[in-house]
Amino acid sequence: MKENFSKRVQAIMKYAKEEAIRLGHSYVGSEHLLLGILRGKKGLSMKILDIFDCNVDGICAMVEDMIKASGGTMTLGHLPLTRRAERILRNAYNEATALGVAVADDEHLLLAILRESEGIAFEVMNAYNLDYESVKEFLQKQTTEEEPVEHSVLRKSSKTKTPALDHFSRDLTRLARKGKLDPVIGRVNEIERVAQILTRRKKNNPVLIGEPGVGKTAIVEGLAHRITEKSVPGLLHNKRILSLDLAAIVAGTKYRGQFEERMKTIMIEMENTDNLILFIDELHTLVGAGGATGSLDASNIFKPALARGDIHCIGATTMDEYRKHIEKDGALERRFQKILINPPTTEESV
Repeated sequence: MKENFSKRVQAIMKYAKEEAIRLGHSYVGSEHLLLGILRGKKGLSMKILDIFDCNVDGICAMVEDMIKASGGTMTLGHLPLTRRAERILRNAYNEATALGVAVADDEHLLLAILRESEGIAFEVMNAYNLDYESVKEFLQKQTTEEEPVEHSVLRKSSKTKTPALDHFSRDLTRLARKGKLDPVIGRVNEIERVAQILTRRKKNNPVLIGEPGVGKTAIVEGLAHRITEKSVPGLLHNKRILSLDLAAIVAGTKYRGQFEERMKTIMIEMENTDNLILFIDELHTLVGAGGATGSLDASNIFKPALARGDIHCIGATTMDEYRKHIEKDGALERRFQKILINPPTTEESV
């Protein structure tokens, strides 16, 4: 069964079980699957929720308010799936297959939840006016051969210089300016180190290396806050930090060359716009992403532009993944300057 689902969905299943345990439940239901999707905070499903103006924090609060923690004894062993949850997983794979995708991902799981006509997860999504037909239509547009998503993006966003990037990324500086990013407490030295590397002439692409949850993304968000406050070196004053959603770029690229076309469009926009800094969370996923027989993966598309200094990039990954994927690729490893991120001290955390 695992081979039918992406690693992201498998992680969502793990999160769903943890949410059920946290809430004292002895089963994994549709509500826990939804919480698992939201806890993942990545993937096309999150992009869909953002596009349809669904507030993630509000959804979480509504789910928890509806189910109420049972207060019972935590079950640490096997938690069975409810019949509805089992059906949702089956339908997620069926939806992926219908869209011409071999492996079900998080967006197909969200679609399968919306396909239900009852249940807590469905009721919450329905309260946010997110329905099956709208999401299905959105995903079909992602995969349609007649008008690939990159073409529709360019057509709909002709007024901007970076339509593809606007579609496949989040502008962290804009979010910071609007007060939609949480303030970052501490990490002053790390933020200043990132800023200093970005202003260097050579090897000016920092990569943050640390354990999951240590605060790598928060450091980048902290830099975005500083850019809006002009409390960075002058060279960074007008920069935009764009967080690239690699999963959304890969989604729907079932025909050879589609992924490369999207990536090359993004590279052209980066090279033609000198105030952009690309943030790639889980940098190691570049290696192999979108690669198929006879085509380039994302890292090989990035490397020439990085070598020429045409683009600025901030990466984030764990030490294990860095050694496994980045360090083995000498040409890619040479383009980045490592910054080791340690967990905050007790004093910094309090």
